[in-house]
Amino acid sequence: GPGAEINMKTTAAEIKAIKQMADKIGLQTPTFATGLYWSQPMVLDGGKINKVGLDICKKSLQLAKAIGATTALTIPCTVTPDLPYDLAWEKSLEVIKKMVPEAEKTGVTIGIEYVWNKFLLSPLEFRNFVDACGSPMVKAYFDVGNVLASGYPDQWIRILGDRISAVHFKDFKRSIADLDGFVDLLEGDVPWDAVMKALKAIKYKGAVTAEMMPPYQCFPEYLIQATSGAMDKILGL
Repeated sequence: GPGAEINMKTTAAEIKAIKQMADKIGLQTPTFATGLYWSQPMVLDGGKINKVGLDICKKSLQLAKAIGATTALTIPCTVTPDLPYDLAWEKSLEVIKKMVPEAEKTGVTIGIEYVWNKFLLSPLEFRNFVDACGSPMVKAYFDVGNVLASGYPDQWIRILGDRISAVHFKDFKRSIADLDGFVDLLEGDVPWDAVMKALKAIKYKGAVTAEMMPPYQCFPEYLIQATSGAMDKILGL
């Protein structure tokens, strides 16, 4: 948002300064994400293309390049009563294809993610959508936890295969089945052994990032320690 450290007015010089701080503490920056798509999607109700949403995507690709990331998380739309699924598909293809030249210019992959936006609800649809975009600069930013409510992450990984450019690790409890179901790594129902087996089977070599929510307000350092330990356990499978 406007008050965030990184926003639509952030310059390449400013983000390079952030990159220098990250390098200093040994923090890698292989992917780039923004929450702005929720308020300004690329496709609006009625199928109208949102210039602000396109600008967000373009800026994300530019800032991703500046910070050294190779994938920028992208969410084209949310299916609603006023944006039916078939129109969402048609218009999302249109806007993603519009962004391909910028992706090619920056060398940053457009990483489409399923984020409970009622769109691309199965691995077959997700695979077909990525293929329909017709560019190697458009791939999947796959979130292990997001698909657990309705499917099996290892199946998604196998079906998407080399279309996956980046991976989010989250854990989720099916018994809760809403946003409160997202829990610390190794405390939910994600079958981590099957996930790691699938990632190895497709020879995935990209980034794996823990996306944790919500942060501990009193002891933020605990979340870092717990997540680091859990990642070591998972990646050691």
